[in-house]
Amino acid sequence: MTSTQAEIDLSYSVSNDFFQLWLDENMHYTSASYFSGTESLEEAQIAKCKILYEYAEMTPEKRVLDIGCGWGSNLLYNATRGVKVAHGITLSTAQREWAATKMGLPAAYEVKLQDFWTYEPTEKYDALQSIEMVDHVVSPEQANEGKAVDLYRNYFKRCADLAKPGAYFGFQAILRDRVPRTRQDLADLKFTADVIFPGGLNPRLEELIMAIRPYWECVEMRTQRESYGKTTGEWLRRLLANESTIRAKWGDQVFVDYERYLRTCVKAFDSHWSSDVQMKLRRC
Repeated sequence: MTSTQAEIDLSYSVSNDFFQLWLDENMHYTSASYFSGTESLEEAQIAKCKILYEYAEMTPEKRVLDIGCGWGSNLLYNATRGVKVAHGITLSTAQREWAATKMGLPAAYEVKLQDFWTYEPTEKYDALQSIEMVDHVVSPEQANEGKAVDLYRNYFKRCADLAKPGAYFGFQAILRDRVPRTRQDLADLKFTADVIFPGGLNPRLEELIMAIRPYWECVEMRTQRESYGKTTGEWLRRLLANESTIRAKWGDQVFVDYERYLRTCVKAFDSHWSSDVQMKLRRC
């Protein structure tokens, strides 16, 4: 993984209380799935979890690993549907602390402060999930050197090593697509990458399609560019509603940076610079 633990902590550890002000009530920091367009953010996040639960073909008898589990929000959904054992791994100390102390997860659910590349479970998993963690696998420099597909393939091989043959994988990723044409738009995207999410890069859809083979088969796929636009738009609305609190508790610069980041995200999805994909993968 190109993003170091220090970079992960920089991205996700401003303060759990800070993120709680503008994310949904269960702290999902990934795209929700809107269908009617009239859902609340909370309802659309549950819809996202439902898709990925079903893509992973989970049942109450299965063991699942959530790779890059964040604050444990998707694990909490799994608990409402039922799985035998659920493990989540993250490199964020703040996220792991929140998941362990605030989420009220069942005893068979555990969030571990663990590097994906070195994690060695005692038993392979029946199902995998990963929601927008893959953007920490390839750096912009590596992509410019033509290494992206090989590095993503290493990621999917590592995922396959953690899963039983025939296991299903509910996978979600932010995508980069078109390139903006103005200096300001390019600068805003670079700011988001360098300041908010240092060390990472969103993949292109074609890179992922090439990289899943020979370890996984793509059984089903859907994109949701507009859903991520709605998600980031609601995050921005909630951030702006809490401007005075954020400036008072974390300083003007934190507010300015996150407003710029979220406005850039909203524009990126509206302008087709970015998208989002959900895949149902089956281990070969």
